[in-house]
This record gives sequence, C-alpha cells and structure tokens, in this order.
Amino acid sequence: MSAPPRSGPASGQKGRETNMNTVGVIGLGVMGAPMAANLVKAGYDVIGYNRSPGPVERLVAAGGRAATGVPDVAARADAVLTVLPDSPDVEEVVLGADGVLRHARDGLLLVDFSTIRPETSRAVAEAARKAGARPLDAPVSGGERGAIEGALSIMVGGRKEDFAAAKPLFDAVGRTVVHVGGDGAGQTVKAANQMIVGGVIAVVSEALILLEASGVPTGSALTVLKGGLAGNQVMNVKGDSMLARSFEPGFRIDLHHKDLGIALAVARATGVTTPLTGIVAQLLTAARARGLGSLDHSALLLLVEELAGRAPAREGRA
Repeated sequence: MSAPPRSGPASGQKGRETNMNTVGVIGLGVMGAPMAANLVKAGYDVIGYNRSPGPVERLVAAGGRAATGVPDVAARADAVLTVLPDSPDVEEVVLGADGVLRHARDGLLLVDFSTIRPETSRAVAEAARKAGARPLDAPVSGGERGAIEGALSIMVGGRKEDFAAAKPLFDAVGRTVVHVGGDGAGQTVKAANQMIVGGVIAVVSEALILLEASGVPTGSALTVLKGGLAGNQVMNVKGDSMLARSFEPGFRIDLHHKDLGIALAVARATGVTTPLTGIVAQLLTAARARGLGSLDHSALLLLVEELAGRAPAREGRA
C-alpha cells in the first residue's frame, strides 16, 4: 500500500523553507484527508495514518505514503498533524502509552487541528514540551469545502516561535491564519466560532421556513438576502442546499453539538452568560434525538421546520 519514498519538496517549496520535509497526518476524515492532499500538492512528503484503511489508500494514490500506526508516524515525521474528533481521541493518540510523544523525534512540531477542550490542549502542550516537542493548538473553520480548496481559517494557540515555524504548513491548507495567543487560545477562539456558526444556522433556518410558509419564491429571496447586510457565509455556502433539503455532511450535527458543549463549558468557567448559545445547543440535542446527528449541521432546518408545524423531522435524511 505504501508508495516509494520521496526525496522531499523541490527546492523553493514550502517544506524546504521550514526544513520540515516529512509531515505526518493522523486522522484522514472529512477534514484531514483534503488537508493531507493539499500538503502533498505543496511539495511535502506526507505520511498518513487512519484507523480505517480506505482514506490512507486514497492518500497514497494522491502521492502520499502510508504509515502502519501512530508510532510509525511519530518516528518518521518532522511534524505531526492530528485531525481527530474529540478530546479523548487526542489524549489517546498524543499522550497514550504508545502515542506520538513516546516515539517523537526531539524538536517535533506537533500541530493539533482538532476541535477539543482548551484545558486538554493546555495539558497536551505541557506534556509535549516536557518530551521535547513544540506544540500548537490550531483548530480550523471552513468545513469540507474550505479543506478541499485550501481556504481554511486557522486560529492558532501556542508559542510565537513555533507558530512561525509552522506557518508554511498552515499556508498549504488555509487562507486566514492567525496566532491568537498562548496554549489553548486557538480552542477558545474556535469555541466562539462555533457559537456564531450555530446561531447563524439556526436563524437562517427560521428565516427560510418563514419565507416558505409565506409563499415567497425562496430562491429569489435568498439571492437578495445574500447581497444585503443579512448576507453571511451560511447562506452563501449552504443556503441552496438547505432549500433543496440536501444535507450531505460537511460538518455533522453530532460534532457541532460537541463543540457547543465545549463553548458552554468555557462560558461557565469564565462566568459568561450565553443564553442564545444554550438555546442552539438544546436545538442540536433535539435534532440528534430525532436521528439527524449524522447529517450536516445545516439540517437543523429540519427541526425548525418540525417545530413550525410544517413537516416532521425526517430521520436520517441526506
């Protein structure tokens, strides 16, 4: 399954600029797979590992290489990037008995693109530095389309010098890349991002159901709304598919539900009142209870539609 070893990026490409020729990617899901592919396109020697083999085979077909497991990635890579679902996954992969830090090279650049609890990122950073690694928490926003197009927004926490070293890697997968503070700061900004995105999805859903119930041509209405002050990325990226009731997952309701749990925990720890986020979190909980958790988070529209008495939520509809 492995492709022949590569000689690394050509002279002048991003990998050569940072002396980070070999990049390991752990987690080749909806986000991780296109990010790894973009690193290959940027000239990096990319080694990938995923629990299921299919994504690894696709990475190899795109010019990457396969790893046999987490230890193999850590031992061979100059930088390890993790793109995992939740805090326990990151703890297992990075801090576990056979995790990244046990097998990492001295000076390894460890970049976690997952969306996890800020306190977990801080704990990982502390352990990583003790092991001689350079940690960054770097959650992303932009969904599957942003990952495919290399246009993600990346909010990075950690030391400035480590951010500078990783910047060419970020530029290969993202368009807006900002160092936002120390350890865990990236995760805190991502929590705020998910609060905003969830709230916008909810109110766009309400507006579209209102338009449909009023008999207004929704396509025309959506076009003019996109061009005014109400315009937003949710309508730009997901508006048409919401009208078509097409909810192929780019970012699942299950994951957004998890993320708002993180946001509410941060709010509680800091003493901040977040009533609207609490309501959206409850709507996502209700959507999951109706079997919609595996659909795109824009499928919150189906729950709003049900609450309006327009139609029952369609379990598992994609």
